[in-house]
Amino acid sequence: MSEQVRAQRRTAEADVIVVGAGPSGATAAFYLAKAGLDVLLLEKTRFPREKVCGDGLTPRAVKELIGMGVDIDGPGWIRNKGLRVVGGGMRLELDWPDLHSFPDFGLVRTRMDFDQILAEHAQRNGVTLIQEVNVTGPVIDERSGHIVGVTARKDGEDVTYGALLVVAADGNSSRLSLAMGLHKREDRPMGVAVRTYYTSPRHDDDYLETWLELWDGDRLLPGYGWIFPVGDGTSNVGLGLLNTSAAFKNIDYRDLLKRWVKGMPSEWGYAEENMVGQIRGAALPMAFNRQPHYTRGLVLVGDAGGSINPFNGEGIAYAMETGRTAADVIVQALSRTTPAQRERVLREYPRILKDVYGGYFTLGRLFVEAIGKPGVMKFVTRHGLPHPTLMRFALKLLGNLTDRRGDASDRIINALSKVAPPA
Repeated sequence: MSEQVRAQRRTAEADVIVVGAGPSGATAAFYLAKAGLDVLLLEKTRFPREKVCGDGLTPRAVKELIGMGVDIDGPGWIRNKGLRVVGGGMRLELDWPDLHSFPDFGLVRTRMDFDQILAEHAQRNGVTLIQEVNVTGPVIDERSGHIVGVTARKDGEDVTYGALLVVAADGNSSRLSLAMGLHKREDRPMGVAVRTYYTSPRHDDDYLETWLELWDGDRLLPGYGWIFPVGDGTSNVGLGLLNTSAAFKNIDYRDLLKRWVKGMPSEWGYAEENMVGQIRGAALPMAFNRQPHYTRGLVLVGDAGGSINPFNGEGIAYAMETGRTAADVIVQALSRTTPAQRERVLREYPRILKDVYGGYFTLGRLFVEAIGKPGVMKFVTRHGLPHPTLMRFALKLLGNLTDRRGDASDRIINALSKVAPPA
């Protein structure tokens, strides 16, 4: 084998490299390739692979799937009508709102194959997907200080991939962002989620179910539990907690989950002998906790940029939305003729994200700070649930589900998001 052939095997070039083939990376890669760009999508694991998640997809996420042309009517997708809220001795079923901007149904699909579906969909649309490649750092142009590629390990060898731009879609820890000097902001809320699966007759429920009361002894914790039907004989059962409570660092989350399900009816099947797999946990980076979302040739999407809704911990919809938005900006930038023109377009990306989400995420930060105080969560649960009209408003607010020119509740939420200062 000649040295030239060896070099070709060890090095690849593209217009854009996307690091991480989760929902944000696969979506960004898909739209970039659809626009005619040469895209490398690098994934450190091999599909199928597991991710810690509730597996629930709200109408925001469903809209993104439909926009990409993903077949959501195929086997393995289970639809739901809305959200069942449990708390204060009440159970209230809230249908997803009837809006022009979003579908009126949600979905459940396990992350075991959801990410693979998106990545392979991107691959069929022109993306070069490379699995089991561990990105180790950026390649920096000494003159400009911009990232122009990445170093990685593939099949035991050091490899280099070059590109005009790099998209960091490598999740909460985002080693690539850290290597470029982008650290997490400490003034943003963080959450933790733990979940497992149980075989259960409730596996085909028509509603996602959330429990607003999580007790640790006599303490009501800021967060919620969930029961999501997977449709394959199992339920995804988990809980999410916020760091706005003093108890955050001292809780055994896995033990809390076990204690929580012990109080449920035995016929639901949420007992240890029916558990499928281990209880696993993950961090939830919220409200743009890593900024700026563009710097020196690096574009941040999804969890790498903290694009998780602080109101409800939803991440997949925002991962896909930021991936799509980033792709649109990159396509526009790379159509410019000079580096200075490209840079001006790319620097608009953080502003676009702040315009779209900044005010809403600020409201979410205020919300999570409030419910972290003793008594506030109890008051909200006990006095909110008895009022269905108020809870329908809350569903729209917490789910970020409004029309631009909708009803009174839409106009209130939109106005609050507009006047709240983005940060």
